[in-house]
Amino acid sequence: MSEEQKRLLEKQLWGVANILRGKMNADEYKNYILGFIFYKYLSERLEKYVNGKLLSRENYTFEEIKEDTKQGKAIVEEVKKASINHLGFFLKPSQLFSYLVKKGNGEIKNQENFILEDLKNILNTVEQTSMGTSSEDDFKGLFDDVDLTSSKLGKGEKKKNEVIVEVLTVLNGIDFKLEDSKSDLLGDAYEYLIGKFAAGAGKKGGEFYTPAQVSRLLAKIVTLGKKKLRSVYDPTCGSGSLLLRLKDYIVSDYYGQELNPTTYNLARMNMILHDIHFDRFSIRHGDTLTDDMHLDLQAEAIVANPPFGAKWKSTDDPALANDERFTQYGRLAPKGKADYAFVTHMLHHLSDNGTMAIVLPHGVLFRYGAEGEIRKYIIEKQNYLDAVIGLPSNLFYGAGISAIVLVFKKCRREDKDILFIDASKEFEKQKNQNYLTDENITKIFNTYKERKVSDKYSHKASLEEIKENDYNLNIPRYVDTFEEEKPIDLKEVAIKLKKLNKEELGLQKKIARFCDELKIAKPF
Repeated sequence: MSEEQKRLLEKQLWGVANILRGKMNADEYKNYILGFIFYKYLSERLEKYVNGKLLSRENYTFEEIKEDTKQGKAIVEEVKKASINHLGFFLKPSQLFSYLVKKGNGEIKNQENFILEDLKNILNTVEQTSMGTSSEDDFKGLFDDVDLTSSKLGKGEKKKNEVIVEVLTVLNGIDFKLEDSKSDLLGDAYEYLIGKFAAGAGKKGGEFYTPAQVSRLLAKIVTLGKKKLRSVYDPTCGSGSLLLRLKDYIVSDYYGQELNPTTYNLARMNMILHDIHFDRFSIRHGDTLTDDMHLDLQAEAIVANPPFGAKWKSTDDPALANDERFTQYGRLAPKGKADYAFVTHMLHHLSDNGTMAIVLPHGVLFRYGAEGEIRKYIIEKQNYLDAVIGLPSNLFYGAGISAIVLVFKKCRREDKDILFIDASKEFEKQKNQNYLTDENITKIFNTYKERKVSDKYSHKASLEEIKENDYNLNIPRYVDTFEEEKPIDLKEVAIKLKKLNKEELGLQKKIARFCDELKIAKPF
Protein backbone atom coordinates (compact mmCIF):
# COMPACT_ATOMS: atom_id res chain seq x y z
CA MET A 1 0.00 0.00 0.00
CA SER A 2 1.39 3.39 -0.99
CA GLU A 3 2.16 6.21 1.44
CA GLU A 4 -0.46 8.31 -0.35
CA GLN A 5 -3.16 5.70 0.32
CA LYS A 6 -2.05 5.48 3.93
CA ARG A 7 -2.27 9.26 4.38
CA LEU A 8 -5.72 9.27 2.77
CA LEU A 9 -6.96 6.62 5.20
CA GLU A 10 -5.51 8.54 8.16
CA LYS A 11 -7.25 11.71 6.96
CA GLN A 12 -10.57 9.87 6.55
CA LEU A 13 -10.36 8.29 10.00
CA TRP A 14 -9.46 11.58 11.65
CA GLY A 15 -12.44 13.10 9.85
CA VAL A 16 -14.66 10.58 11.64
CA ALA A 17 -13.15 11.63 14.96
CA ASN A 18 -13.98 15.27 14.19
CA ILE A 19 -17.70 14.46 14.35
CA LEU A 20 -17.34 13.91 18.11
CA ARG A 21 -14.50 16.33 18.90
CA GLY A 22 -16.77 19.19 19.90
CA LYS A 23 -18.93 17.03 22.13
CA MET A 24 -16.35 15.62 24.58
CA ASN A 25 -12.66 15.46 25.51
CA ALA A 26 -10.12 13.51 23.46
CA ASP A 27 -9.69 10.84 26.13
CA GLU A 28 -13.48 10.26 25.95
CA TYR A 29 -14.26 10.32 22.23
CA LYS A 30 -11.29 8.08 21.44
CA ASN A 31 -13.20 5.21 23.09
CA TYR A 32 -16.08 5.58 20.64
CA ILE A 33 -14.03 6.08 17.49
CA LEU A 34 -11.54 3.30 18.16
CA GLY A 35 -14.32 0.99 19.35
CA PHE A 36 -16.42 1.56 16.20
CA ILE A 37 -13.40 1.10 13.92
CA PHE A 38 -12.70 -2.16 15.70
CA TYR A 39 -16.32 -3.31 15.25
CA LYS A 40 -16.12 -2.51 11.51
CA TYR A 41 -12.83 -4.38 11.28
CA LEU A 42 -14.20 -7.49 13.04
CA SER A 43 -17.29 -7.43 10.83
CA GLU A 44 -15.33 -7.17 7.58
CA ARG A 45 -12.77 -9.72 8.74
CA LEU A 46 -15.58 -12.17 9.48
CA GLU A 47 -17.15 -11.61 6.04
CA LYS A 48 -13.79 -12.06 4.32
CA TYR A 49 -13.16 -15.35 6.14
CA VAL A 50 -16.68 -16.76 5.66
CA ASN A 51 -17.07 -15.76 2.00
CA GLY A 52 -13.49 -16.60 1.05
CA LYS A 53 -13.18 -19.91 2.90
CA LEU A 54 -16.49 -21.36 4.08
CA LEU A 55 -18.83 -20.22 1.29
CA SER A 56 -16.35 -19.95 -1.58
CA ARG A 57 -18.18 -22.64 -3.60
CA GLU A 58 -21.69 -21.34 -2.89
CA ASN A 59 -23.68 -18.95 -5.06
CA TYR A 60 -24.56 -16.68 -2.12
CA THR A 61 -22.62 -14.59 0.38
CA PHE A 62 -22.82 -14.54 4.16
CA GLU A 63 -24.74 -11.26 4.12
CA GLU A 64 -27.42 -12.83 1.90
CA ILE A 65 -28.25 -15.72 4.24
CA LYS A 66 -31.88 -15.62 5.45
CA GLU A 67 -31.56 -16.03 9.21
CA ASP A 68 -35.29 -16.60 9.75
CA THR A 69 -35.44 -19.76 7.60
CA LYS A 70 -34.66 -23.30 8.76
CA GLN A 71 -31.89 -23.70 6.19
CA GLY A 72 -30.50 -20.25 6.98
CA LYS A 73 -30.36 -21.01 10.70
CA ALA A 74 -28.52 -24.26 10.06
CA ILE A 75 -25.93 -22.54 7.84
CA VAL A 76 -25.41 -19.73 10.35
CA GLU A 77 -24.85 -22.27 13.13
CA GLU A 78 -22.19 -24.11 11.12
CA VAL A 79 -20.49 -20.85 10.20
CA LYS A 80 -20.58 -19.79 13.84
CA LYS A 81 -18.66 -22.90 15.00
CA ALA A 82 -15.95 -22.45 12.36
CA SER A 83 -15.64 -18.69 12.94
CA ILE A 84 -15.25 -18.96 16.72
CA ASN A 85 -12.61 -21.63 16.27
CA HIS A 86 -10.68 -19.61 13.67
CA LEU A 87 -11.37 -15.97 14.58
CA GLY A 88 -12.42 -16.24 18.22
CA PHE A 89 -15.82 -14.52 17.80
CA PHE A 90 -18.98 -14.51 15.66
CA LEU A 91 -21.63 -12.12 14.32
CA LYS A 92 -24.85 -12.97 12.47
CA PRO A 93 -25.52 -11.43 9.03
CA SER A 94 -27.94 -8.98 10.68
CA GLN A 95 -25.20 -7.94 13.10
CA LEU A 96 -22.67 -6.97 10.47
CA PHE A 97 -21.47 -3.38 10.38
CA SER A 98 -22.75 -2.76 6.84
CA TYR A 99 -26.24 -4.10 7.71
CA LEU A 100 -26.49 -1.89 10.80
CA VAL A 101 -25.55 1.20 8.77
CA LYS A 102 -28.26 0.40 6.21
CA LYS A 103 -30.79 0.02 8.99
CA GLY A 104 -29.73 3.29 10.60
CA ASN A 105 -30.23 5.07 7.28
CA GLY A 106 -33.68 3.54 6.75
CA GLU A 107 -32.61 1.24 3.91
CA ILE A 108 -33.99 -1.98 5.44
CA LYS A 109 -37.66 -2.58 4.69
CA ASN A 110 -40.05 -2.85 7.63
CA GLN A 111 -37.25 -1.87 10.03
CA GLU A 112 -37.10 1.38 12.01
CA ASN A 113 -33.86 3.32 11.81
CA PHE A 114 -33.24 3.36 15.57
CA ILE A 115 -30.06 1.28 16.10
CA LEU A 116 -28.75 2.15 19.60
CA GLU A 117 -30.14 -1.00 21.22
CA ASP A 118 -29.00 -3.12 18.27
CA LEU A 119 -25.49 -1.72 18.58
CA LYS A 120 -25.35 -2.42 22.32
CA ASN A 121 -26.44 -6.02 21.75
CA ILE A 122 -23.98 -6.54 18.89
CA LEU A 123 -21.00 -5.29 20.91
CA ASN A 124 -22.05 -7.63 23.73
CA THR A 125 -22.36 -10.50 21.23
CA VAL A 126 -18.67 -10.27 20.33
CA GLU A 127 -17.84 -11.01 23.96
CA GLN A 128 -20.60 -13.58 24.52
CA THR A 129 -19.67 -15.76 21.53
CA SER A 130 -16.10 -16.11 22.84
CA MET A 131 -17.15 -17.18 26.36
CA GLY A 132 -15.92 -20.65 27.28
CA THR A 133 -13.46 -20.71 24.37
CA SER A 134 -9.70 -20.15 24.11
CA SER A 135 -10.32 -16.57 22.96
CA GLU A 136 -12.45 -15.57 25.98
CA ASP A 137 -9.72 -13.58 27.79
CA ASP A 138 -8.90 -11.64 24.64
CA PHE A 139 -12.47 -10.53 23.83
CA LYS A 140 -13.99 -10.18 27.30
CA GLY A 141 -15.14 -6.62 28.03
CA LEU A 142 -13.51 -5.18 24.89
CA PHE A 143 -16.30 -2.65 24.35
CA ASP A 144 -16.93 -1.73 27.99
CA ASP A 145 -15.79 1.85 27.38
CA VAL A 146 -18.18 2.48 24.48
CA ASP A 147 -20.94 4.11 26.57
CA LEU A 148 -23.96 4.47 24.30
CA THR A 149 -26.05 5.91 27.17
CA SER A 150 -23.80 8.96 27.65
CA SER A 151 -25.59 12.32 27.44
CA LYS A 152 -22.50 13.71 25.70
CA LEU A 153 -23.61 11.94 22.53
CA GLY A 154 -26.73 14.12 22.51
CA LYS A 155 -29.85 15.08 24.43
CA GLY A 156 -32.38 12.30 24.19
CA GLU A 157 -32.22 8.91 22.49
CA LYS A 158 -33.19 10.28 19.08
CA LYS A 159 -30.27 12.72 19.00
CA LYS A 160 -27.82 10.07 20.22
CA ASN A 161 -29.04 7.74 17.49
CA GLU A 162 -28.49 10.42 14.83
CA VAL A 163 -24.91 11.03 15.98
CA ILE A 164 -24.08 7.30 16.05
CA VAL A 165 -25.61 6.74 12.60
CA GLU A 166 -23.58 9.66 11.22
CA VAL A 167 -20.31 8.27 12.64
CA LEU A 168 -20.99 4.71 11.45
CA THR A 169 -22.07 5.92 7.99
CA VAL A 170 -18.87 7.89 7.45
CA LEU A 171 -16.82 4.92 8.68
CA ASN A 172 -18.73 2.61 6.34
CA GLY A 173 -17.50 4.61 3.38
CA ILE A 174 -13.85 3.94 4.21
CA ASP A 175 -12.15 0.97 2.53
CA PHE A 176 -9.81 -0.82 4.93
CA LYS A 177 -8.23 -2.84 2.09
CA LEU A 178 -8.50 -6.11 4.03
CA GLU A 179 -8.17 -8.07 0.80
CA ASP A 180 -4.44 -7.26 0.82
CA SER A 181 -3.15 -9.88 3.25
CA LYS A 182 0.36 -8.38 3.24
CA SER A 183 -0.82 -4.89 4.15
CA ASP A 184 -0.93 -3.60 7.71
CA LEU A 185 -2.54 -0.38 6.55
CA LEU A 186 -5.37 -0.37 9.07
CA GLY A 187 -3.07 -1.31 11.94
CA ASP A 188 -0.74 1.57 11.06
CA ALA A 189 -3.66 3.97 10.71
CA TYR A 190 -5.01 2.81 14.08
CA GLU A 191 -1.61 3.60 15.63
CA TYR A 192 -1.78 7.02 13.96
CA LEU A 193 -5.16 7.70 15.57
CA ILE A 194 -3.96 6.56 18.99
CA GLY A 195 -1.06 8.99 18.68
CA LYS A 196 -3.41 11.82 17.69
CA PHE A 197 -5.69 11.06 20.62
CA ALA A 198 -2.71 10.95 22.99
CA ALA A 199 -1.60 14.39 21.79
CA GLY A 200 -5.11 15.76 22.29
CA ALA A 201 -5.44 14.23 25.74
CA GLY A 202 -2.28 15.99 27.00
CA LYS A 203 -0.98 14.52 30.24
CA LYS A 204 -3.46 11.64 30.15
CA GLY A 205 -2.19 10.73 26.68
CA GLY A 206 1.14 9.70 28.15
CA GLU A 207 -0.62 6.98 30.11
CA PHE A 208 -1.44 4.94 27.04
CA TYR A 209 1.00 5.85 24.27
CA THR A 210 4.77 5.98 23.77
CA PRO A 211 5.77 8.19 20.80
CA ALA A 212 6.58 6.13 17.71
CA GLN A 213 10.18 7.32 17.40
CA VAL A 214 10.98 6.22 20.96
CA SER A 215 9.25 2.88 20.33
CA ARG A 216 11.39 2.34 17.24
CA LEU A 217 14.59 3.03 19.16
CA LEU A 218 13.71 0.52 21.88
CA ALA A 219 12.68 -2.09 19.29
CA LYS A 220 15.99 -1.73 17.42
CA ILE A 221 17.96 -2.14 20.64
CA VAL A 222 16.22 -5.26 21.99
CA THR A 223 16.25 -7.01 18.61
CA LEU A 224 19.91 -6.32 17.84
CA GLY A 225 21.51 -9.51 16.50
CA LYS A 226 18.21 -11.44 16.48
CA LYS A 227 16.06 -12.56 13.54
CA LYS A 228 13.44 -14.29 15.64
CA LEU A 229 12.04 -13.71 19.13
CA ARG A 230 10.26 -16.44 21.07
CA SER A 231 8.54 -14.01 23.42
CA VAL A 232 8.29 -10.25 24.00
CA TYR A 233 6.93 -8.58 27.13
CA ASP A 234 5.78 -5.16 28.31
CA PRO A 235 4.58 -5.09 31.95
CA THR A 236 3.04 -1.62 31.57
CA CYS A 237 1.89 -2.04 28.00
CA GLY A 238 -0.56 0.87 27.59
CA SER A 239 -2.11 0.60 24.12
CA GLY A 240 0.45 -2.03 23.10
CA SER A 241 2.42 0.32 20.83
CA LEU A 242 5.83 -0.75 22.18
CA LEU A 243 5.06 -4.44 21.71
CA LEU A 244 3.74 -3.89 18.20
CA ARG A 245 6.96 -2.16 17.13
CA LEU A 246 8.50 -5.63 17.40
CA LYS A 247 6.03 -7.04 14.87
CA ASP A 248 8.50 -6.50 12.02
CA TYR A 249 10.53 -9.33 13.53
CA ILE A 250 9.34 -12.93 13.74
CA VAL A 251 7.72 -13.03 17.16
CA SER A 252 6.09 -16.15 18.54
CA ASP A 253 4.23 -14.74 21.54
CA TYR A 254 3.35 -11.30 22.92
CA TYR A 255 2.85 -10.72 26.65
CA GLY A 256 1.66 -7.60 28.42
CA GLN A 257 -0.10 -6.28 31.49
CA GLU A 258 -1.94 -3.00 32.00
CA LEU A 259 -3.54 -1.43 35.09
CA ASN A 260 -5.94 1.01 33.40
CA PRO A 261 -9.03 -0.92 32.20
CA THR A 262 -9.73 1.40 29.26
CA THR A 263 -6.16 1.16 28.03
CA TYR A 264 -6.17 -2.59 28.59
CA ASN A 265 -9.12 -2.88 26.19
CA LEU A 266 -7.34 -0.67 23.69
CA ALA A 267 -4.21 -2.85 23.79
CA ARG A 268 -6.19 -5.99 22.96
CA MET A 269 -8.01 -4.25 20.10
CA ASN A 270 -4.67 -2.99 18.81
CA MET A 271 -3.20 -6.49 18.81
CA ILE A 272 -6.10 -7.95 16.83
CA LEU A 273 -6.15 -5.03 14.39
CA HIS A 274 -2.47 -5.69 13.67
CA ASP A 275 -3.43 -9.26 12.76
CA ILE A 276 -1.91 -10.86 15.87
CA HIS A 277 -4.00 -14.01 16.33
CA PHE A 278 -5.74 -14.33 19.70
CA ASP A 279 -3.71 -17.41 20.66
CA ARG A 280 -0.42 -15.54 20.11
CA PHE A 281 -0.90 -12.75 22.67
CA SER A 282 -1.65 -12.63 26.35
CA ILE A 283 -2.56 -9.13 27.56
CA ARG A 284 -3.77 -9.11 31.16
CA HIS A 285 -5.45 -6.52 33.36
CA GLY A 286 -4.03 -5.75 36.80
CA ASP A 287 -1.29 -4.15 38.88
CA THR A 288 1.98 -5.59 37.61
CA LEU A 289 3.87 -4.98 40.85
CA THR A 290 1.39 -6.50 43.27
CA ASP A 291 -0.39 -8.97 40.99
CA ASP A 292 2.07 -10.42 38.48
CA MET A 293 -0.01 -12.35 35.90
CA HIS A 294 2.87 -13.88 33.96
CA LEU A 295 4.60 -15.71 36.79
CA ASP A 296 6.64 -18.20 34.77
CA LEU A 297 7.49 -15.94 31.84
CA GLN A 298 11.11 -15.61 30.74
CA ALA A 299 10.98 -13.13 27.87
CA GLU A 300 13.64 -12.79 25.19
CA ALA A 301 12.89 -9.08 24.73
CA ILE A 302 11.38 -6.65 27.24
CA VAL A 303 10.35 -3.07 26.42
CA ALA A 304 8.55 -0.67 28.73
CA ASN A 305 7.68 2.93 29.49
CA PRO A 306 6.28 2.66 33.03
CA PRO A 307 4.67 5.66 34.78
CA PHE A 308 7.41 7.88 36.18
CA GLY A 309 7.65 7.99 39.98
CA ALA A 310 4.48 5.96 40.50
CA LYS A 311 3.22 5.20 43.99
CA TRP A 312 3.05 1.57 45.05
CA LYS A 313 2.42 -0.48 48.23
CA SER A 314 6.10 -1.19 48.93
CA THR A 315 6.57 -1.74 52.70
CA ASP A 316 2.79 -1.53 53.31
CA ASP A 317 2.43 -5.04 51.88
CA PRO A 318 4.45 -7.63 53.88
CA ALA A 319 4.23 -10.13 51.01
CA LEU A 320 6.34 -7.89 48.78
CA ALA A 321 9.31 -8.13 51.15
CA ASN A 322 9.39 -11.89 50.46
CA ASP A 323 8.65 -11.62 46.74
CA GLU A 324 11.53 -13.13 44.74
CA ARG A 325 11.32 -10.22 42.27
CA PHE A 326 12.49 -7.81 44.99
CA THR A 327 14.12 -9.70 47.89
CA GLN A 328 17.72 -10.05 46.69
CA TYR A 329 18.26 -6.28 46.45
CA GLY A 330 18.13 -5.70 50.21
CA ARG A 331 15.60 -2.85 49.99
CA LEU A 332 12.24 -2.24 48.38
CA ALA A 333 11.81 0.76 46.09
CA PRO A 334 10.27 3.70 48.02
CA LYS A 335 6.48 4.04 48.24
CA GLY A 336 6.43 7.22 46.18
CA LYS A 337 8.84 6.06 43.48
CA ALA A 338 8.21 2.59 42.02
CA ASP A 339 10.76 3.02 39.21
CA TYR A 340 13.20 0.43 40.53
CA ALA A 341 10.35 -1.92 41.45
CA PHE A 342 9.53 -2.03 37.72
CA VAL A 343 13.20 -2.52 36.85
CA THR A 344 13.71 -5.50 39.16
CA HIS A 345 10.33 -6.99 38.17
CA MET A 346 11.45 -6.96 34.55
CA LEU A 347 14.90 -8.33 35.33
CA HIS A 348 13.13 -11.24 37.02
CA HIS A 349 11.25 -11.95 33.78
CA LEU A 350 14.21 -11.44 31.42
CA SER A 351 15.66 -14.61 29.89
CA ASP A 352 19.40 -15.27 30.10
CA ASN A 353 19.82 -14.43 26.40
CA GLY A 354 17.39 -11.52 26.47
CA THR A 355 17.68 -7.73 26.21
CA MET A 356 15.59 -5.19 28.08
CA ALA A 357 15.16 -1.49 27.26
CA ILE A 358 13.12 0.68 29.61
CA VAL A 359 12.26 4.39 29.64
CA LEU A 360 12.72 6.01 33.06
CA PRO A 361 13.11 9.46 34.65
CA HIS A 362 16.60 10.89 35.20
CA GLY A 363 16.29 10.55 38.96
CA VAL A 364 16.92 6.80 38.87
CA LEU A 365 20.51 7.54 37.89
CA PHE A 366 21.50 9.39 41.03
CA ARG A 367 18.89 9.17 43.81
CA TYR A 368 20.31 7.50 46.93
CA GLY A 369 18.65 5.65 49.82
CA ALA A 370 16.84 2.46 48.79
CA GLU A 371 17.17 3.29 45.10
CA GLY A 372 20.92 3.79 45.45
CA GLU A 373 21.32 0.38 47.08
CA ILE A 374 19.25 -1.35 44.37
CA ARG A 375 21.24 0.44 41.66
CA LYS A 376 24.54 -0.58 43.25
CA TYR A 377 23.44 -4.22 43.50
CA ILE A 378 22.42 -4.35 39.83
CA ILE A 379 25.81 -2.97 38.75
CA GLU A 380 28.19 -4.48 41.29
CA LYS A 381 26.65 -7.89 42.02
CA GLN A 382 24.66 -8.69 38.87
CA ASN A 383 26.49 -6.60 36.25
CA TYR A 384 23.31 -6.46 34.14
CA LEU A 385 23.34 -2.76 33.16
CA ASP A 386 24.61 -2.41 29.59
CA ALA A 387 23.93 1.20 28.60
CA VAL A 388 22.49 4.55 29.76
CA ILE A 389 20.97 6.76 27.05
CA GLY A 390 19.91 10.34 27.76
CA LEU A 391 16.95 11.55 25.65
CA PRO A 392 15.79 15.10 24.81
CA SER A 393 13.19 16.76 27.02
CA ASN A 394 9.52 17.07 26.05
CA LEU A 395 9.38 13.91 23.93
CA PHE A 396 6.47 12.39 25.85
CA TYR A 397 2.88 13.62 26.01
CA GLY A 398 2.20 15.50 29.23
CA ALA A 399 5.78 15.15 30.48
CA GLY A 400 8.10 18.07 29.71
CA ILE A 401 10.99 16.53 31.61
CA SER A 402 13.77 14.67 29.86
CA ALA A 403 13.93 10.90 30.19
CA ILE A 404 16.51 8.16 29.80
CA VAL A 405 16.65 4.65 28.41
CA LEU A 406 18.36 1.95 30.47
CA VAL A 407 19.47 -1.17 28.59
CA PHE A 408 20.00 -4.43 30.50
CA LYS A 409 21.40 -7.83 29.55
CA LYS A 410 22.02 -10.81 31.81
CA CYS A 411 24.84 -12.17 29.64
CA ARG A 412 26.80 -9.14 28.47
CA ARG A 413 29.61 -9.45 25.94
CA GLU A 414 31.11 -6.12 26.99
CA ASP A 415 30.91 -6.74 30.73
CA LYS A 416 33.80 -4.54 31.87
CA ASP A 417 32.13 -1.20 31.20
CA ILE A 418 28.82 0.60 30.76
CA LEU A 419 28.12 2.76 27.72
CA PHE A 420 26.80 6.29 28.30
CA ILE A 421 25.14 8.22 25.46
CA ASP A 422 24.00 11.84 25.77
CA ALA A 423 21.47 12.32 22.96
CA SER A 424 19.60 15.06 24.81
CA LYS A 425 20.62 17.91 22.51
CA GLU A 426 19.87 16.33 19.14
CA PHE A 427 16.20 16.54 18.16
CA GLU A 428 13.69 18.44 16.04
CA LYS A 429 11.02 20.77 17.40
CA GLN A 430 7.44 20.08 16.29
CA LYS A 431 4.76 22.38 17.70
CA ASN A 432 4.38 21.48 21.38
CA GLN A 433 6.56 18.36 21.31
CA ASN A 434 10.16 17.60 20.56
CA TYR A 435 10.81 14.82 18.08
CA LEU A 436 13.61 12.35 17.35
CA THR A 437 14.33 12.22 13.62
CA ASP A 438 15.39 9.06 11.79
CA GLU A 439 18.93 10.45 11.77
CA ASN A 440 18.83 10.98 15.52
CA ILE A 441 17.62 7.42 16.12
CA THR A 442 20.20 5.96 13.74
CA LYS A 443 23.02 7.82 15.49
CA ILE A 444 21.91 6.60 18.94
CA PHE A 445 21.48 3.03 17.74
CA ASN A 446 24.76 2.84 15.85
CA THR A 447 26.61 4.29 18.83
CA TYR A 448 25.04 1.63 21.04
CA LYS A 449 25.62 -1.17 18.51
CA GLU A 450 29.29 -0.33 18.00
CA ARG A 451 29.81 0.87 21.60
CA LYS A 452 31.47 3.84 19.99
CA VAL A 453 33.11 6.60 22.03
CA SER A 454 32.42 10.05 20.61
CA ASP A 455 33.51 13.42 22.01
CA LYS A 456 30.70 15.17 23.89
CA TYR A 457 28.25 12.40 22.89
CA SER A 458 29.26 9.00 24.31
CA HIS A 459 31.66 7.38 26.77
CA LYS A 460 32.46 3.86 27.98
CA ALA A 461 32.81 4.01 31.74
CA SER A 462 34.67 1.16 33.42
CA LEU A 463 33.04 -0.49 36.41
CA GLU A 464 35.89 0.91 38.50
CA GLU A 465 35.11 4.43 37.32
CA ILE A 466 31.46 3.95 38.26
CA LYS A 467 32.47 2.62 41.67
CA GLU A 468 34.64 5.71 42.20
CA ASN A 469 31.53 7.81 41.50
CA ASP A 470 29.71 5.88 44.26
CA TYR A 471 27.44 4.25 41.61
CA ASN A 472 26.01 7.61 40.67
CA LEU A 473 25.09 7.30 36.96
CA ASN A 474 24.29 10.93 36.24
CA ILE A 475 25.30 11.31 32.59
CA PRO A 476 27.32 14.58 32.88
CA ARG A 477 29.73 12.73 35.18
CA TYR A 478 30.75 10.56 32.25
CA VAL A 479 29.98 12.52 29.07
CA ASP A 480 31.50 16.00 29.04
CA THR A 481 29.15 18.22 27.05
CA PHE A 482 30.59 21.54 28.27
CA GLU A 483 31.01 24.01 25.41
CA GLU A 484 33.67 26.67 25.88
CA GLU A 485 32.49 30.20 25.25
CA LYS A 486 34.02 31.93 22.28
CA PRO A 487 36.50 34.73 23.19
CA ILE A 488 35.00 38.21 23.03
CA ASP A 489 36.03 40.19 19.97
CA LEU A 490 36.42 43.71 21.36
CA LYS A 491 36.63 45.29 17.87
CA GLU A 492 33.33 43.66 16.90
CA VAL A 493 31.73 44.88 20.14
CA ALA A 494 32.98 48.44 19.52
CA ILE A 495 31.53 48.44 15.97
CA LYS A 496 28.13 47.25 17.27
CA LEU A 497 28.10 49.87 20.04
CA LYS A 498 28.95 52.62 17.56
CA LYS A 499 26.11 51.45 15.31
CA LEU A 500 23.68 51.42 18.24
CA ASN A 501 24.74 54.91 19.36
CA LYS A 502 24.22 56.20 15.83
CA GLU A 503 20.74 54.61 15.67
CA GLU A 504 19.88 56.05 19.09
CA LEU A 505 21.00 59.56 18.06
CA GLY A 506 18.88 59.37 14.91
CA LEU A 507 15.86 58.29 16.96
CA GLN A 508 16.35 61.18 19.41
CA LYS A 509 16.37 63.70 16.53
CA LYS A 510 13.09 62.29 15.20
CA ILE A 511 11.48 62.50 18.65
CA ALA A 512 12.73 66.09 19.09
CA ARG A 513 11.19 67.19 15.75
CA PHE A 514 7.92 65.47 16.69
CA CYS A 515 7.84 67.28 20.09
CA ASP A 516 8.59 70.67 18.45
CA GLU A 517 5.69 70.19 16.01
CA LEU A 518 3.32 69.38 18.87
CA LYS A 519 4.86 72.10 21.06
CA ILE A 520 5.43 69.72 23.99
CA ALA A 521 8.46 69.18 26.24
CA LYS A 522 11.15 66.79 25.05
CA PRO A 523 11.57 63.63 27.20
CA PHE A 524 15.37 64.03 27.31
